[in-house]
Amino acid sequence: MIISGKELSARLKEDMRAEVATFPEKYGRVPHLVVILVGDDPASASYVKGKAKASEFVGIRNTTILKPDTITEEELLGLIRRLNEDDSVDGILVQLPLPPHISEAKVIETISKDKDVDGFHPLNVAALWQKQPCILPCTPKGIIKMLKFAGVEIKGRRAVVIGRSNIVGLPVAKLLLDENATVTIAHSRTADLPSVTREADILVVAIGRPRFVTADMVSDGAVVIDVGVNRDPETGKLCGDVDYAAVEPKASVITPVPGGVGPMTICCLMENTIECFLKKF
Repeated sequence: MIISGKELSARLKEDMRAEVATFPEKYGRVPHLVVILVGDDPASASYVKGKAKASEFVGIRNTTILKPDTITEEELLGLIRRLNEDDSVDGILVQLPLPPHISEAKVIETISKDKDVDGFHPLNVAALWQKQPCILPCTPKGIIKMLKFAGVEIKGRRAVVIGRSNIVGLPVAKLLLDENATVTIAHSRTADLPSVTREADILVVAIGRPRFVTADMVSDGAVVIDVGVNRDPETGKLCGDVDYAAVEPKASVITPVPGGVGPMTICCLMENTIECFLKKF
């Protein structure tokens, strides 16, 4: 089975669209998401446009603020602080990566935890690990939704996550643990990594290495979730961290790149914005 993130996200966005349509009468307005883009990186600009398009479809008010890559760190932090204080703004997202002179950690910490629709704020991360109410990071949240949509049994299964980032690797491992899977966290330099990954019933790969996972690293019938988005060095086309052509025949369930996890990340961003909005009422 190929899990289509496009198909699932389309269903969920239709439901959100119907819900948001009732908000003006119930609450007097719709949710408001502000996205800040620093610089003109084509990939980042494309992601921001995708978020604006999804917002428009769902009925969420979207404001995109464009800033040159010469903006100082203090100017950017000041902008974020003003948005924190603006009651008409429900969600704030600063598109990553940022120029080298700006600390991503400072930016993430400055965004109000109650408007942190990415789920990256340290207090939201801490609450996730303490099983407290929090804003879940979009990509890990989307992965769990995809697994359940595909009818994958998580409880009691062996999951291996390749990747240790606070954005995907660690939080998706925690969410899998919360679903009662047995989880191993690995990385690209784990000793004898293929022997580790072949033990996985569910394999999640998030390391940003094109076609890193080959067929010999996957057991027959495994569920393979590919989070990577890379440029194939040979063709220049988008590809994942998994050698899709080689692994797909062995997997029972697999996500393609593009069209797999990516659409669900944006879908969950819309969900998080609505959640932040509703917490005010």
